Formats: sequence, structure tokens, C-alpha cells
Amino acid sequence: MRDEAQQKPMARLDESLLTHLPPFSRLDNRQIRDILDQATSKRYNEGVTVFGEGEEAERFFMLLDGYIRVMRITDTGEQVIALHIPSGQLFGIARALGRDTYPATAVTASEAIILSWPTRLWDHFASYDGFTTETYKTVGKRIGEMNTRIVELATQQVEQRIANALLRLVNQTGRKVEDGIEVDFPITRQDLSEMTASTLHTVSRLLSAWEKDGIVKSRRKRIVVSDPHRLVLLSQPH
Repeated sequence: MRDEAQQKPMARLDESLLTHLPPFSRLDNRQIRDILDQATSKRYNEGVTVFGEGEEAERFFMLLDGYIRVMRITDTGEQVIALHIPSGQLFGIARALGRDTYPATAVTASEAIILSWPTRLWDHFASYDGFTTETYKTVGKRIGEMNTRIVELATQQVEQRIANALLRLVNQTGRKVEDGIEVDFPITRQDLSEMTASTLHTVSRLLSAWEKDGIVKSRRKRIVVSDPHRLVLLSQPH
């Protein structure tokens, strides 16, 4: 259930927050001010559902800070994590996919600052220089990533799938820490199992073995890859 009480309205935002983001990078300050004045800005706690799969797409969103976890429900009722969205990207853009409903559920993977607009403004935004081009680049990249995931699920052993999932996370969101590269948002072993169509037991067993081998360090909701090269080797057929 959506936790509306955890959403905190934010103060008026400055145009500089959007000028470096691809959908808005070709716009002047007056146009960006117009966009911001029509936005609702909120701060969300970790674990809050922004919208649910199948809901009417009444709004579209820009993630200013934080990470979004995109989740799907399979035909058999299982929950699968389809991908993670980093800050600086649009999401919930059902109109760009020719849909009236959201194709997946979006949940905050960390604390997040999110702008949103009514979907009726989509066509107005699409008239801005560069907005549509950059949006479809983002859509294409996400479809490509999900296709890669589908191939992995169909062709790879579970050890390879989990190694690839961790590599993808550190490549997309990793930050350097003293003992390696840390995934820059809270992630559990259950999350990894939902990303890789594997059981929680298998994920726990493999992470424990990799930890003994010095490849990763796993602590509560945090994963550090200590030896990326060896993880790359594990991600490949052998």
C-alpha cells in the first residue's frame, strides 16, 4: 500500500536543477521555469510506492535524486525487479509507450526527490526542443537493458545471473569505498533474488561463498564488490 504520509512537499526549485538533464538541456531558463512551475515536487522515504502496475497513468515523473526500483508481476504472480532507474531520468512515461496505464510498479530504492506533472502536459513538453529525442533514447536504453535481462534468464546459470546483476548495479550506481565499489542504495538478498529469478537460499549461499573468497562484502542492505575482475569471470560461461 502506498505510504502517502512519508511524502514531504518541497520548496520552490531553482532552474539550475534541470539545465544539465538531457530532456531539458536545450531549453532556456524561461522554458525551464515554466516546466518547474507546473511540477509537483516531493521527497520520498525509501520503500515508498510511487505508482503501481496497471494504474491509470495520471502523471509522469523526473527523478532528481535517489534511485527507483521498477517491478513487474509475472503471470504466475511472482514479483520481479525489472531494472533500477538512477537520478536525472524521467520515469512513469506511459504516454511515450503509447499506454494509458503504467506497465510496471515504481518503488523508491532509497530516499528520493521526485518531480511530477499531469500526463495532459506530455504533449506540451514534447514540443520543446530535444525533449522527445532524449526521452526516446531513454526508452530505447531501458528496453535494451530488459532484453539483455531476458536473454540472461533464458541462457545463463544462476551464478552467472547473480554476478551479472551485481556488475550491472556497480556499473550504474557504484561508488568507490575503502574496500571496493559499493552499490549506492540499500539492496537486500531478496532484491537480488527478484532481479535474477533465483531463490533467496541460492543468493545467500553464493554471496556467502563469494564473501569467503574476498569477491564481495555483504552487510545489512549493503553490498560492496571488492574484486570486480573475479566477478566478471564468474559472470561468463565456464
